[in-house]
Amino acid sequence: MRTATSQMSREFADDPRAHELVARLCSGGDERLALDPQTGLNRYMSGPYPRDIVAYASSTANDISRDAFRHLLGQGRPADGDYGALLEGMRGRLRGAFGLGGDVDVVFAPSGTDLEYVALAATIDRSPGGVHNVLLGADEVGRGCVHSAAGRYFNDRTAPGRTVVPGESVPGLEAVSLTDIPVRCGRGLARTSGQIAASIEGEIARARAGGRHALVHVVHGSKTGLILPALDDLDRLLARWGQAMTPVVDACQVRLSPGDVAAYLDRGAIVLMTGSKFAGGVAFSGWALVPAALVRRAPPLPAGFDALFRRAEWPQGWNGREALPDRGNPGLATRLEGALFELERFRALPADAVSRVIDAFQRALRQGLVAPLHLREVERSADPDPDTDTDTGQRAAPHADLLATLATLDVSALPAARSFDGAVSLHARLARGGIRLGQPVRSVRLPCGGWGGTLRLGLSMPQIAALAPLSQSACEAAFAAHFELVTEALRQCEAVA
Repeated sequence: MRTATSQMSREFADDPRAHELVARLCSGGDERLALDPQTGLNRYMSGPYPRDIVAYASSTANDISRDAFRHLLGQGRPADGDYGALLEGMRGRLRGAFGLGGDVDVVFAPSGTDLEYVALAATIDRSPGGVHNVLLGADEVGRGCVHSAAGRYFNDRTAPGRTVVPGESVPGLEAVSLTDIPVRCGRGLARTSGQIAASIEGEIARARAGGRHALVHVVHGSKTGLILPALDDLDRLLARWGQAMTPVVDACQVRLSPGDVAAYLDRGAIVLMTGSKFAGGVAFSGWALVPAALVRRAPPLPAGFDALFRRAEWPQGWNGREALPDRGNPGLATRLEGALFELERFRALPADAVSRVIDAFQRALRQGLVAPLHLREVERSADPDPDTDTDTGQRAAPHADLLATLATLDVSALPAARSFDGAVSLHARLARGGIRLGQPVRSVRLPCGGWGGTLRLGLSMPQIAALAPLSQSACEAAFAAHFELVTEALRQCEAVA
């Protein structure tokens, strides 16, 4: 592993325990965890070890923070026999972090893509014809979800190490149909909540006519920060269709408050989250929050889940978990521990300190990057009031607007990033030079009809925790220093374009 971790911060580079920890963090998942032997990075150009770089890539994937890495070094390697106890303890910690009671259960998974199977398992028997899964904006949440949300394998090797055929149905999930509702129009503009709700309603009606149960996705924080549909539109759908639909909330970015989480769970929704985006953990780990009522009425787990999950990853009350292999996954347990470390210390921060850091980020971004390069911020919502708190129905206070930790920039004015493909190349070039930003997303239409270049900048929980003790002016100075480096790197790329 020493060759593959050549970029590791010097503080840890000579510690054999650090290299063992890196190997463990890369285990117990699929091929996306693998590190390139030349770069020491995974396919998302991040590494499971601290690096001395400028990083605002929490919308895609993180390097682990120094504090979390030290924490994991102190924890040591979890024993296989302790896996069930470890995960049960983590269930309690997650409930505590989001202020939830014992009427909410937790399923763990090696990635956000795997979490789609949880919602299918909970609802596959609701109607004789199976499930009609209504996905929102596959390009805005992750392309692999198209396969798992349809009940199919998405990779040729699963986290437990089983070889499968991508695109084939997981045994027990054959009765799944899928539709994907775009969250942007043909011009790249975000659709309104009302438009999305109308499209969802049409799919629910089609599902019911075909004897299928509608599994309806809500996106809370897409790759560009969209929330669709809004809570009032979801309530109207639930009031009309009732037991014909089950909401599942893609909150994998975790840019939401405990109040937001409670509001969704109170409506009977399954909430999907990952520890590798805003939470700041390394790729890959995830969990689904499931109302206990859904767990009690869920059918036995599909037969094919023995190739996807271990027994302890499902709560004890779930019918059929005994058929899953009773083995541990030290890699997943370690990745989850790192994410929980970040989540718990973030939740302990004063709300005004979090607000101060986010405000400083936004101000420094506009002054130090957007204005000097004449860039444009892509709007987060087509609705007139996107900052409404889903818990109270009132406009959110600044510290509650965790989606303000993410900005999508239209960089198509730069010669090196006029097209989407150009932005992809630019993103990789920046990463190789020590500046990690979020991957481009197709959200800007060019006059010629093609897609323009974008880049995304996102704060993470560990970054906020590090800056929270500082004054706003000190925060802005720290951000300004980083954005000056980003601006200069973009100008250099522009000069050679």
